Formats: sequence, structure tokens, C-alpha cells
Amino acid sequence: MWSFWWFSSLACVPDAVSPKSVRRDLYLVMNKDRGTCLAQHTERAQSTWKRMKGLIGRPVQAFPDGSGLWLAPCNGIHTIGMRYPIDVAYLDSQKRVLQSYHRLAPFRFGSLRLRARSVLELPAGTLERTHTEVGDSLEIRPVGTAAD
Repeated sequence: MWSFWWFSSLACVPDAVSPKSVRRDLYLVMNKDRGTCLAQHTERAQSTWKRMKGLIGRPVQAFPDGSGLWLAPCNGIHTIGMRYPIDVAYLDSQKRVLQSYHRLAPFRFGSLRLRARSVLELPAGTLERTHTEVGDSLEIRPVGTAAD
């Protein structure tokens, strides 16, 4: 079902993606309560290896505004081995924000949230720019696949 907030954010329309050389699924992340777009190109890290690796080794240029990493299942993160700060949102099973970190610095540990079912990692400043707060409901929907 389409809702009004979906139409209110034309900047959140994902780019067309080539079906050739399919590498990963991409998701669109919207804040349903505020009508804002957090990320148009969010990768899902679902396997144990992808969740452990996360953003480690990825340069800041490869994680621009509009991108994200959705770790599911997950209830705790760290930034050991990272070179830049990130925003972090812990989500429950209904994708409500349980806790957030703004600009979590490299070589830090986020808290362990037992009620969290997934964690969304975003470029630093995203949560502030989109006014996303604890208690907000997010929608994460598939938008296609990206070529390598």
C-alpha cells in the first residue's frame, strides 16, 4: 500500500540498476514517522561473514550519503578497524528505532541491545539530517540489485 510519505520524498527514488553482473540486493530505507529518506542504496548483511566484516576496510568514498548497511540479525556492533565515524540505529522486530548513535567514532563499541533484531549503519550525519529519533518506525523495502 502506498502512503503519502512515499510521494513526499522524490529525492528518495532509487537509481536504475543494471541487471547484469548482479552482486547484491539493495533496499530503500524510509522513516515513516517523519516522511524522510535515510538511504536509497542499502545493502543487507545477512550471512555471518558479511555481518562480521560489515564496513571494515571499506573507504569512506565507497559509503557516500544515501547508502547504508543493514545487519540482520544483529543486536550489537563495533567500529574496530574502521577509518571514519558512522550513524547507527538499532531496530526491533517492527523496525522501530530502539537506540541510536550519532557519529560513532572508529574503534568504539556500541551497546548490546537484547531487544534489537537488526542494526542499520549509515553515513555520519544521516540521522540528524533526517531527524530520526528513538521510537520512529522505519520501512525497509527491496528496490533491486546492484552490479559489482
